[in-house]
Amino acid sequence: MNILDTIVARKKEEVAEAKKLKSIADLEQSVAFGRQTYSLRDFLVDPTKTGIIAEFKRKSPSKGIINDKVSVEEVTTGYAAAGASALSVLTDKDFFMGHEDDLIAARKVNQIPVLRKDFMVDEYQIIEAKSIGADIILLIAACLTQQEIKDFAKLAKSMGLSTLLEVHGQEELDYSINEYIDVVGVNNRNLKDFTVSIDTSLKLAETIPAEFLKISESAISNPETIKVLKKAGFNGFLIGENFMKTENPGKAMAEFISQL
Repeated sequence: MNILDTIVARKKEEVAEAKKLKSIADLEQSVAFGRQTYSLRDFLVDPTKTGIIAEFKRKSPSKGIINDKVSVEEVTTGYAAAGASALSVLTDKDFFMGHEDDLIAARKVNQIPVLRKDFMVDEYQIIEAKSIGADIILLIAACLTQQEIKDFAKLAKSMGLSTLLEVHGQEELDYSINEYIDVVGVNNRNLKDFTVSIDTSLKLAETIPAEFLKISESAISNPETIKVLKKAGFNGFLIGENFMKTENPGKAMAEFISQL
C-alpha cells in the first residue's frame, strides 16, 4: 500500500466519524454556508494578481514538520498582501497537521479565494468545505473514479464552489475531465514515491483542453520556473513548501514575486 492509499483509507474512516458528529443539515446551518463564494477563475485571470495559489502547510508525509511555529492568520494575510491569487489551506489532520479551524481562520481575515486542500472521498466533505468557508475544492484524480469526479464537481458547482482537478499524467486527464471542472492542476509530485519534476506539467500543457485554466503544482522554488511554465500556457502556480520552510512565509513570497 503506497502513501496515497494509506491516506485515502484513513480519510474514509475520518469521514465516517465526522458524519456521526454533524449531519449534512447541521453543516448547512453554518453562517459560512450561505456566503457568496469567490471564483478561482476570476482571481487567476486578474492582471493585478500573481497567479500564485500560496499554501499554508505545517507538515507533509515526505518532509515531516515544515513549519509549525507560525499562525495561519499571519501567513495567509502575508500571502494576500504579496499578491496571491488564492490561498490553499491543508485540513488533513493525521498526515499534514492541518485542521478545519485553519481554513475558518484564514477565511475570516482574507478577501481572496481559499482552497480546502484535502483528500476528497465523499460528498459530505464538499458540503463541509462550503460550511467552513472554502471557495474551492480539490479533486485528486488518482484516488477517485471517473463517476465520482463528475458527481463531486457537479455538487461543488451547484453550491458555488470552484473545482480544481489534480492530475499526474495523460491517462488521469483523459478519464477525469468533465464540464463541471473549473481548473486543471498538474501535480509535479508523484504521489506514490514523492519525487518531483516540472516535466510533468510541460508534457501535459499541450493536451489540457483550451477551455480550462491550468495550474502547475509542486516543485516550484525558483522564479525562473514560473517564467518557463507561463510560456507553456500555465495560468497559475501552487506553491507551499518553498515559502513555508522560511521563518516568514509572507515575506518569502514577496521576495519571490519581486524576482518575477
